[in-house]
Amino acid sequence: MRYVIDIYGVLVPALLLWIILAYVLSALLRRMMQRFDLYRLVWHRALFDFAVFVCLLGGVVYLSEYLS
Repeated sequence: MRYVIDIYGVLVPALLLWIILAYVLSALLRRMMQRFDLYRLVWHRALFDFAVFVCLLGGVVYLSEYLS
């Protein structure tokens, strides 16, 4: 497992990159859910968005381990 990634001489924690990727995926998913009005099925939108973010982050971390 790589804990630090070297980007042009700058050491960046791998978790930071995974969080950014999960946030982008979460933002895209939020826009799709708003567009198709799927939030009407959700009781607490902020809690649901946080849970989706955590699940996406877990998936990104798992895939990064699986693919490396």
